Amino acid sequence: MPVVPGARIVRVTDWNAAARRGARIGHAIEVHAEIGSTNDRALAALAEPDGEGRVILAERQLAGRGRRGRSWDSPAGRNLTLSVALRPQIAASRAAQVGMAAALALRTAARPDAALAIKWPNDLVAADGRKVAGLLLETVLLGDRLAHVVIGMGINVNWRRSEMPAHIAGSATSLAELAGHDLDRVVLLGRLLDALDAEIAAVEAGERLVDRYREASWLDGRQVTVTLGTEGLDGIALGVNDDGLLVLQTDAGRRVLSSGEVVRVRERSTVAA
Repeated sequence: MPVVPGARIVRVTDWNAAARRGARIGHAIEVHAEIGSTNDRALAALAEPDGEGRVILAERQLAGRGRRGRSWDSPAGRNLTLSVALRPQIAASRAAQVGMAAALALRTAARPDAALAIKWPNDLVAADGRKVAGLLLETVLLGDRLAHVVIGMGINVNWRRSEMPAHIAGSATSLAELAGHDLDRVVLLGRLLDALDAEIAAVEAGERLVDRYREASWLDGRQVTVTLGTEGLDGIALGVNDDGLLVLQTDAGRRVLSSGEVVRVRERSTVAA
C-alpha cells in the first residue's frame, strides 16, 4: 500500500523483544494500549498460570495511581508504565528491601543514558532533583512472611519537558532530556527486567542492599519537609538506616520514618552523625 504524503506513520512497538524466556521476571509481557491500572492487572495475574513475574505494560492507564492515592497519567508512546507481581521468599521484616531492589534496578537500567539518584523512598531523580521515575509498591504480609508484592513503575523516557503539563514540567524531566536523544523503550525495558530479576534474587539470597542504596541517595544532608498524613516535619535528612527507613534530624531530636512524602527540599547542611 502506498504511503499517503503527509500521513503519520505509526510503528507497532515489538515489546516481546524484551521478554526473557524462562526467566522469573519478564518471561512474558502482556501489553495493553489502554488499561485501568497495571498494578491491579498484575495482582489479578498472580492467580493465573505463570502470572508471577509477568510484565503488565500499558501505553496509557485510565486509572493509574501514584503514591498517596494520586492519579498517574502519561502520554501514549513516550514512556514506560508497567507492573510486576511477585511472591518473594523473604520475611515480612525485610519487605522494604523489595523497594530498594526496584529502585536500584531502575537506576541500573537508566545508567547507559543518564546518571540517576534515588530520592527516598522510591523516586529516581536527576542531579538537580527533577523526577524521572517513580515506584508504587503494594504489599501483603502473611504472618511473618511477605505474601506478595506488586511493583509498579513509571519512567519518563521520551517525554520532553516542552510536552509536559505545566504543573509537572517544573519538577520533572526524562531520560531523553538528560541523554540528549530519544531512547529505544524496548531496549530499556530489557535492561530493567534483567536488573530487577538480579536484584530480587539478591534480596532472597540475603544480600544487604542498603549500602548501594545509600551510595545512590540524593537526599542526604538536605533540609527537607516530610508529610506524614496531616503532620509536617522539618529537618535534615541524615540518610537511611539498615532497614531503609529515613533518619531525620529535627529540632526536637532524631526521627526514624518508615513512610512519608518529601514535599520540599532546600539546601544542603552539615550535621554531626
